[in-house]
Amino acid sequence: MTTTRLKLNLGPQHPSTHGVLRLLLELEGEKILSCEPDIGYLHRGMEKMAEKLSYIQYLPLVDRIDYLAGFFYSELLCRIVESACGIEIPDKVKVIRVLMLELNRIASHLLWVGAFLMDLGATSPYFYVFREREMILRYFEKITGQRMMYNYFIFGGVRKDIEFLEDVEEIISVLPSKIDDYEKIITDNPIFIRRTENKGILSPDTAVNFAITGVNLRASGVDYDCRHTDELYRGFDFKSIILDGKDAWSRYKARILEMRESINIIKQALDYLKKSNPLEQRLIPPINLKLPEGDYYAEIEAPRGLASCYVRSDGEDKPYRLKWRTGSYYSVNLLRRILKGEYLNDAIAIAGSLDIILPEVDK
Repeated sequence: MTTTRLKLNLGPQHPSTHGVLRLLLELEGEKILSCEPDIGYLHRGMEKMAEKLSYIQYLPLVDRIDYLAGFFYSELLCRIVESACGIEIPDKVKVIRVLMLELNRIASHLLWVGAFLMDLGATSPYFYVFREREMILRYFEKITGQRMMYNYFIFGGVRKDIEFLEDVEEIISVLPSKIDDYEKIITDNPIFIRRTENKGILSPDTAVNFAITGVNLRASGVDYDCRHTDELYRGFDFKSIILDGKDAWSRYKARILEMRESINIIKQALDYLKKSNPLEQRLIPPINLKLPEGDYYAEIEAPRGLASCYVRSDGEDKPYRLKWRTGSYYSVNLLRRILKGEYLNDAIAIAGSLDIILPEVDK
């Protein structure tokens, strides 16, 4: 009996590719022989726009590179300008930024947990995680005026002093027990285990060769978390979540554990902020802001892996060239390798476990 080879389009309009992504799969029966990702359907142009806008005009746009983790990209552009201008931000600003970044990381991971389980056919967790995520978004709205695209970090500091810390205390008091509930439903669920265990094996060598970073790298046993060398996180006591399962289940578990560790960081930030004095900061005047001629680089540990920004300045008030490095772009490329030899019914589970978001790809 011969098996017919088939070429199948998965997407671009597919409810479980988390954006407009086309995967051209070659199948033999149900087995995937090859995968060719086809990107570019979002038509973003975020890097090219930077060449036409001043730094202060561009800053409100960068939240959109990953609209689920906008604070991280605002922080990157602020770091570029602050380092180029020789501005040292106050300790309180650093702690405020860490607080908002880690809340944003939890909100991003919560949405991923819900979407990932929805991909596998489980609807209830999707509603549970949005219940807790809503608490975080409401807090962001109180502080920044926005539930998405916050534009709260500015060159030299933040737009206003932090407030409503009691809301953050409530969030981190509720979250641990809710994460326990998620685990009771998901972690040892036999159906979930069967769909994720030993699926999408990502060896440490493959992860490194494909430039995979963040949770996906650490779930394969590689200890790399750039927060430990990040000046912004100096003084915070936290650990990296390193697992060696290398499969989709491990990538799920690593994000669950990382949310717990983010709660630990937020507690430390709260302890500092409750004792701190009113905010004093020296903001960089946005009018006629020009970076000295040269090359500038900054990086941060974002929810989907290492994010970085490179700017080449010719001394004008806008970048001569700007380039973003995003975790999802490399995760999409990884699909060529990680889906090969797997079965079609596992493709969505494997792709979903990488936490890809397409605005980070078509940038």
